[in-house]
Amino acid sequence: MDNSIRLLALRLFVRVAMTGSFADAARYYDLPASSVSRHIAGLERTLGQRLLYRHTRAVRLTDAGEHYFRDVQRVLDSLDLATEQVVGGAKRPQGVLRINAPVAFGRRHIAPLLASFQDEHPAVEIELTLSDAFIDPVQEGADLVIRVGVLSDSSLVARKLATQHFVACASPVYLKRHGEPHHPDELSEHNCLVYKGTRGVQSWYFQESESDQAQRYPVKGNLYSNNAECLVEAALQGQGIVLFPTWLVFDALRDGGLVPILKSYQALGEAAREGIHVIYPENRLRSSKVAAFLEHLFLAVGDLPYWDH
Repeated sequence: MDNSIRLLALRLFVRVAMTGSFADAARYYDLPASSVSRHIAGLERTLGQRLLYRHTRAVRLTDAGEHYFRDVQRVLDSLDLATEQVVGGAKRPQGVLRINAPVAFGRRHIAPLLASFQDEHPAVEIELTLSDAFIDPVQEGADLVIRVGVLSDSSLVARKLATQHFVACASPVYLKRHGEPHHPDELSEHNCLVYKGTRGVQSWYFQESESDQAQRYPVKGNLYSNNAECLVEAALQGQGIVLFPTWLVFDALRDGGLVPILKSYQALGEAAREGIHVIYPENRLRSSKVAAFLEHLFLAVGDLPYWDH
């Protein structure tokens, strides 16, 4: 196996390991699936080790494959970074920038920035993946991940984009029909539209002042969804009350489709105030395309996020 073929085989192996799919790797590199399988089989023969267990519906790594994948991924990342710096340098970001973000935040606040960013940096290709699942950037090969919510301890670099502010709100039609609650206890008498995602049902918290401890209030309603925008749309139609971050409902509040309630209380989605962070592996700090996008993102959002104006 010569060096060029071996490098392709390594890239194919990493992609299959990341996605668990030969078909995905074939689509990604625009190759026949049979070619992907042949390259990886050749790599296994060269190594004298089986790297993947192949099943009808799934592909998974062997123990040897797990160790090899981690090492190869680090080497390929370093190789790509070195190539980027030599060919493009800091003055000309280039290459593929892989970004992962939650569905609603990515659609509303990341996707609209891409055209202007790529106008400034035409040599950068972007692969944007939207998912509400928490991913490991190293495992998934992402350059940047937008993480909304409480940030767990991690060896990754984290940079805070904004503090997350929540608001409870409903349409004027709903409030005229059912009345406006003046204390969180009264929410039990209202139809609350509740987000139910990968971490379960979102709790509703309120506190009277910064010095008070946030208190959880039980809520229920006739609509639960793992898609926040569907719940916002239902609230706009007068179906019930929602509690969401301002970055999600700012336009509906601005246009008057939704109005804030319980304004003398601080609304929270967790017992502690949450943030919006950009996380990335430490070696991405040396990437000019990552640095350029971070600058573009933070400038667009602003010190006081535009959705909180």
